[in-house]
Amino acid sequence: MPRRATRSLLFALVVTDALFIAYWIVAALAEVNVVSLPPSLMYAGYGDDRVCAWNWSFFPLDVAFSVTGLLAARWARREDPRWRPMALVSLTLTVVAGLMAVSYWTLLGQIDLAWFLPNLALVVWPMPYLVWLVRDMARPARVEATA
Repeated sequence: MPRRATRSLLFALVVTDALFIAYWIVAALAEVNVVSLPPSLMYAGYGDDRVCAWNWSFFPLDVAFSVTGLLAARWARREDPRWRPMALVSLTLTVVAGLMAVSYWTLLGQIDLAWFLPNLALVVWPMPYLVWLVRDMARPARVEATA
């Protein structure tokens, strides 16, 4: 029997991943001019082709961590043991995405807390779960005695 995911991990995965999918849907709609986003609410350089390309370079990474996170949550609810390695992948990609964004804005010296803090949260919140998950995966599974 697989070890169970904590409710807080499942909640964090689903909320983060759903928000990122929503972000990219809105970004795509803005890209094709279906919706208009006020530059004052967006990241520094919004509208500049290079900065927008930088933002879109995160799309595959964000989609990868979102899909793997939602899949991990689904499998965890079904007690499918594949949830653990899938969650490990999702959490790792989440940290990488956040760290890349935080590094970029720090290197530029453009620390707008409205964008910096959510990206920093992507670096921080997965860490305790990563430690727990790696430790949990390293322990041998308990074998139930059958008599």
